[in-house]
Amino acid sequence: MANVTSLNVNGKRLRVDVDSQTPLLQVLRDRLNLTGTKYGCGEARCGACTVLVDGQIMRSCVTPVGRAGGKQVTTIEGLEKDGKLHPLQEAFLKADALQCGYCTSGMIMSASSLLNKISKPSREEIVKHMDGNVCRCGTYARIVNAIEIAAGTAKEVAE
Repeated sequence: MANVTSLNVNGKRLRVDVDSQTPLLQVLRDRLNLTGTKYGCGEARCGACTVLVDGQIMRSCVTPVGRAGGKQVTTIEGLEKDGKLHPLQEAFLKADALQCGYCTSGMIMSASSLLNKISKPSREEIVKHMDGNVCRCGTYARIVNAIEIAAGTAKEVAE
């Protein structure tokens, strides 16, 4: 049994003692009490478990924690800074882009990855990039609008 003893999560070095094949999601939620990342399908198809590892989208439900050792893991909790919400979090609220909220953290993490690569994506680029995230409530139009608000490209700002 190989153990992982340190992770860099949301800018903090943390120690954990788990088998390196344990899903990153399980470590985040059960060992580190970072419950914003959700368990959805368990097969990397819905996106509810999305986190960033060295800035890249990772489905934490199927990513062994050993793959995250020595890398920067960012969860939804890591986006707010000094008690202030990230612009994407604010935009999701402004656009009313959540209904049940279960997919929201994964949506925001995927959108964060997109905006880190393309600061002013087109609507088509947003839709294509977000294709791997599922919202069972069907708030896709509001999610796209929220991403446009955060990017400063929204034609209509939700009120």
